[in-house]
Amino acid sequence: MKTFDAARSRRYQIYGLIFQFTCFVANTVALFFLGYLLLDLLISGVSGLSLDFLTSPANPRPKDAGISSAIVGTLWLMGLTALFAIPMGLGAAIYLEEYARNTRFVRFIKLNIQNLAGVPSIIYGILGVTLFVNAMNLGQSLLAGSLTMALLVLPVITIAAQEALRAVPDSFRLAGYGIGMTRWQVVRYQVLPVASPGILTGIILALSRAIGESAPLLLVGAAGFIAYLPISPMDGYTVLPIQIYNWTARPQEEFHAIAGSAIIVLLVVLLMMNAAAIYLRLYFRKKLSYLHS
Repeated sequence: MKTFDAARSRRYQIYGLIFQFTCFVANTVALFFLGYLLLDLLISGVSGLSLDFLTSPANPRPKDAGISSAIVGTLWLMGLTALFAIPMGLGAAIYLEEYARNTRFVRFIKLNIQNLAGVPSIIYGILGVTLFVNAMNLGQSLLAGSLTMALLVLPVITIAAQEALRAVPDSFRLAGYGIGMTRWQVVRYQVLPVASPGILTGIILALSRAIGESAPLLLVGAAGFIAYLPISPMDGYTVLPIQIYNWTARPQEEFHAIAGSAIIVLLVVLLMMNAAAIYLRLYFRKKLSYLHS
């Protein structure tokens, strides 16, 4: 029996080493190609980065083209998306986790929210065209695009907030009830401060996903060429992914070069948003540990 157990243990150790080696090779290959793509992007795009490129609108001539209209459109879109999605997602998570009873209907709602988080983004684009562009007559405006993107990130924000609220120990809630707090006071002063790192991280990562989407916005009417800056939610617009797609689809090599420059700007924005998520998580964790010490 001992001989059999020893042989099986050695076999499992060999399997573990094979698995570790396979994972190492897969990660090494993936990082190699990622590094190659980033290096090629930097070589082709860094030369086009300049203050004029960032502050000039789109132009039919590659030498005069810039991304100011795309940057402003992206800021408008992300601001309106956050305005619509964050209150609804956070409110839904608080209700489902802190107020709703564990009934079959509530479990059905939670299951469908999880399923909606995995729906392809193009489906949300079709929904946006049908509901916001056509049925609500919003046209190809920033408002229609932001509402569509809000639907896209709403399940992600809700699930992230649910997980953060679920991770708060029940002792925090019981302590609040023990000193006479109402349920909302317990949620407001006991639960949300502890869950805030996970909630904020989920929100920023959800918006990071939205800022890189192009398929839904193509359907709801984001333009590939806008030579003016949008100043209201009902204006036409373009965003960085759509501008990049438009330039890469053109045959001129000059447009491909400035598309690389725009990709670098988009990557910098995404890295800044992810860095903000990491910073907020660490900041609130440090603050909570200081309060509990």
